[in-house]
Amino acid sequence: MSDVVGTSGNWNLPNVLTGIRILIVPFYGVALLHDGGQSIPWRTVAAVLFLVAMVTDKVDGDIARSRGLVTDFGKIADPIADKAMTGMAFIGLSIVGDIWWWVTIVVLVREWSVTLLRLSILRQVVVAAAQSGKIKTVLQAVALTSLSLPLLLLEGPLHDVGVVLFYVSQAVLAVAVAMTMWSGYEFFRDVWRQRSTLRAT
Repeated sequence: MSDVVGTSGNWNLPNVLTGIRILIVPFYGVALLHDGGQSIPWRTVAAVLFLVAMVTDKVDGDIARSRGLVTDFGKIADPIADKAMTGMAFIGLSIVGDIWWWVTIVVLVREWSVTLLRLSILRQVVVAAAQSGKIKTVLQAVALTSLSLPLLLLEGPLHDVGVVLFYVSQAVLAVAVAMTMWSGYEFFRDVWRQRSTLRAT
């Protein structure tokens, strides 16, 4: 979202979409983990819910910037909603065995450390979203949406297609994890530089 806070109240469309995204998190988790993650219909529902959450993330940011509807609430709730959704996806997919636990732990430590630091310095230092962070977000969205699908549960002529798509999704996830770590490094580097500049002035 933009760094310029609008004059509108917290009850605006972007914040409502953010709230909806937060509400989707537990429903996504239940759908993904239903029957131990072995239900084709429920895994499909989970993937749709995750995709809806990612789309609303994009839409609420665009609306907030274009209409000057950025609020302090939105600047806090938006990243929390994003990390809650992706965190549930990583944890849920690790529980069902589709993502290694060490990958989930590394990504979640990076995501929440960056989010907490960003919120703690919100009024002191403004760190614009880097291009690597945007790429990371897109790659994560693609990988987690596809991995939420029951790709390895498909049978008959779709079985081989599902297997291929599963491993393609794993490859996308690997690139996403690499971009996640790189963008995290860039964020901490930029925060350090800005704080050093402030201390020097």
